[in-house]
Amino acid sequence: MSEVNPPSALADLSADAALALFASGELSPLELTHDCLARIERFNPRVNAFCHVDADGAVAAARASQARWLRGEPIGPLDGVPVTIKDLTLTSGMPTRKGSKTTSAEGPWRVDAPIAARMRAAGAVVLGKTTTPEFGWKGVTDNPLHGITRNPWQPELTPGGSSGGAGAAAALNLGLLHQGSDAGGSIRIPCSFTGTFGLKPTFGWVPQWPASAMSTLSHLGPMTRSAADSALLLSVIAHPDTRDGYAGPACPIDWLAAPPSELTGMRIAYSRDLGYVSVAPDILRAVDAAVEELRALGAEMIEVDPGFASPKATFDTLWHAGASRLLDGLSAAQCDLLDPGLRAIAEHGKRLTLTDYLIAREARAALVAHMADFHRRFDLLVTPTLPLAPFAAGHEVPPGSDYVDWVDWTPFSYPFNLTQQPAASMPCGLDDQGLPVGLQLVGPRYRDDRVMAVACLLETRLPRLTPPMAHA
Repeated sequence: MSEVNPPSALADLSADAALALFASGELSPLELTHDCLARIERFNPRVNAFCHVDADGAVAAARASQARWLRGEPIGPLDGVPVTIKDLTLTSGMPTRKGSKTTSAEGPWRVDAPIAARMRAAGAVVLGKTTTPEFGWKGVTDNPLHGITRNPWQPELTPGGSSGGAGAAAALNLGLLHQGSDAGGSIRIPCSFTGTFGLKPTFGWVPQWPASAMSTLSHLGPMTRSAADSALLLSVIAHPDTRDGYAGPACPIDWLAAPPSELTGMRIAYSRDLGYVSVAPDILRAVDAAVEELRALGAEMIEVDPGFASPKATFDTLWHAGASRLLDGLSAAQCDLLDPGLRAIAEHGKRLTLTDYLIAREARAALVAHMADFHRRFDLLVTPTLPLAPFAAGHEVPPGSDYVDWVDWTPFSYPFNLTQQPAASMPCGLDDQGLPVGLQLVGPRYRDDRVMAVACLLETRLPRLTPPMAHA
C-alpha cells in the first residue's frame, strides 16, 4: 500500500502497532499520550477538532496503563491506546454540550454512555471530546457554541459532519481510535472528506444510550486511519447494554478475524450514481479505479443500480420529526440560541401529522424489503460515498450550488440509515484538486463481516492518505 504525504514516527502509528510496542516495552502509553496531546495543542487551533481536551485525565490514565504494562498485566485490548469520544456521547468527568448553547456547562458529568464505558474498561486513554454540529443535525460541522471545524487537507474547507471533529482528528492521528455516530451519513461523510475509514455498523450492534432524538436512524461506530483499527474498536464496543431499548441481537461477528487473501466467488454490485445522482467526473474516476482493484482481487463486479427512487422525502420526514423532539422543554429564549437551520427543521417537524409520519415509516419498510431482496443477488453494493469534493467551511451546502440542504448532497449515505444496513467509507484516492475521495461499501443487514473483510483487503491495494497539514 503506497502512502500519499507520509508522516513519520508516532504521528503515523496505528493502534495495533502501538499495542505491540507497549507489549515489547519499546513505547509507553505515557509517551504516546504526551505525543498526542502535543499534536492536539499544535493542530487543534487550526482545525477545531476538539471541543474539550482532558490532558490531566489522559496523562493519569496513561500513567496507570504504563504501570500495568510494566507488570505484564494489561486490563483489556485497548490498554494505553489514546481515543476520542464525540460530543454527543455522555462521558464521565467531561462536558457533553452537544454543540449547543442551550446546554449547561455545570453538569454534573457522572455517567459514561455504554460506548465510553466499554472503551475505558478496555484500558483506553480518553483524550477528550470531538466537535459536532448542534445536536448532530447536519452533514457539516459548525455550531453556535464551539464555532467552525475545518478540514486538515485545506482548512478553508469543511471536514463534513456530523462527526467532523472525529474525522479531522483521525486524519491527523490526534488519538488512534475515534467514536463517531451516523444517522444520515455522519460517520461516512467526514471519512470521505478527510481520507479516513469509518463504519456505520448494522443498527443495534453498538449500544446507544441515552437514545438519539433520531431514534432508529442513528448508529454508533468507529472512525480511524485504517479498517484494521476500526475492527479493533468494534471488538470492544459491539456488545449489548441493557439500557439500550432499541438493541438488536448480540453481535456474533469476530471483528478481528483475518481478512481473505482474495475475493473469488464474491458477487459485488457497483452503482456509480444509484440511477439518479449527479457525480463529479474526477470522483467517479477514483472510484472506478478502486472497483478495478476489487475485480483484480477476484470479485465478480456487476455494474447495476439498486433500483430505488430517491428516498429523500421519507428521510426528511423522519429526520425533521426527530429534530422536533429537541424543542420539547426548551424555553423561547433557548430556542433563540439554536442554529437557525436546526430550529427551522425542528419547527417543520412539529407541523408534521401522524399520517405523514406513518407514511414515511411504511416507505422505509418497503425500502428495507427492497434492499433485502437486492442482497439475495449481490454480496455487497459499492458506490461513491459522496458525489462532490469538500467545500467551504461554515456552509451547509456548497456556496453558489443548487442544493437546498445537506441531504441534497449526501444521496449515497442516508438511504442506508433508513435500511439500517452496515456501510463503510474508505479512502480510494484523490480528486483533481488533490482532495480525498471516498468509496462506500454497503452490506446486507447483519453482514458487517463482509464489509470489513473487503475493506481490510482492498485497503492494501489503495493509497493511504495523509493531509499535507501533518507535515506543516
